[in-house]
Amino acid sequence: MPPHRPSTAFEEGSGEGECSNRGVRPMKLGLSIGYSGAQMDLPVERILRAEKLGYDSVWTAEAYGSDAITPLAYLAAITKRIKLGTGIIQVSARTPANCAMSMGTVDALAGGGRAIAGLGVSGPQIVEGWYGQPWGKPYYWLKDYAAIMRKIWQREEGLTHDGKQLQLPYTGEGGLGVGKPLKSILHMNPNIPIYFGSGNEATVRLTGEIADGWLPLGFMPGTMDEYKPWLEEGFKRAGNGKGWDNFEIQARVFVDVDEDVKASIDRLKPREALYIGGMGHKDKNFHKDMFIRRGYKNEADRIQELYLAGHKEEAIATIPDEWIDSRGLMGPPDRIKQRFKAWEDSGATSITVAPAQDAAVDLMAELARLNPPRD
Repeated sequence: MPPHRPSTAFEEGSGEGECSNRGVRPMKLGLSIGYSGAQMDLPVERILRAEKLGYDSVWTAEAYGSDAITPLAYLAAITKRIKLGTGIIQVSARTPANCAMSMGTVDALAGGGRAIAGLGVSGPQIVEGWYGQPWGKPYYWLKDYAAIMRKIWQREEGLTHDGKQLQLPYTGEGGLGVGKPLKSILHMNPNIPIYFGSGNEATVRLTGEIADGWLPLGFMPGTMDEYKPWLEEGFKRAGNGKGWDNFEIQARVFVDVDEDVKASIDRLKPREALYIGGMGHKDKNFHKDMFIRRGYKNEADRIQELYLAGHKEEAIATIPDEWIDSRGLMGPPDRIKQRFKAWEDSGATSITVAPAQDAAVDLMAELARLNPPRD
């Protein structure tokens, strides 16, 4: 059995023995609001409640509908302290200059020091089918993209970049060859943090090397030992004293407060079936790959087969209960409280709460012992 396959469903694990890299840093909480469905839906009251309770950050997302940045501009106007993060911006959706301009503008509107640029590559079906961009090399997409954004924010010289994926000024096919290295007119925050959404060895190592934080794919208690050497190799490459004490790990956890544990687990299964079975090409699905890495090869193949054949209900029924339970905090408050200890000791510096209801937002604030702002 693979080493990170979760234990039996509903097992009341103690969470003891997990390696923590937080040291004395208190656990922070973020709020995940994701992307909207068919109708634009921004849960403003929930976000304001989270800020009042002392949550550190709120995180948007994008796929091929609502975007990740525009909602943050709105939230910048109605919130006071909470950090505004993208989890994630798809790098093929915008040029790095446009992304730097957008996040720099949001940060300025928010008063400075509140924006976090979470970047990721998405998948080839979206990159090539929706954005009309070549899949290229994800490693160099992230490396070049982050470097260009930082050059723009820092305004040290006219913008040039000679990367393996991205080059500025543009000199390729159809160009006139007259591109000019420019500096941003707006003097933006030069130190906006960049986090990478990553999960394989090469990109996690790159995350440790050049990013300020990590939005891990497939992270759960018990998996830090897999990622730790990759991140540490990245820290070593970075030099300059980079290490666990100045690096953020923003892990996502689904939270559903319900006296019926099975009911809360079942509510998350349609989402998992979509991502494992249908979110990506049959031969290029990072969510399915992660599921397989966690020990579910047979289940992964069957879920994808059923989902792509249109048998979605059967695909949903094939999702193992223990997989859902390992990725979230499900059930009555006492059970969630007991299982939260494993997440506290997981090595994450912050947990992004994806709540099923408002009660989950309040309960997690209580468990994390947050100190709410005074006003």
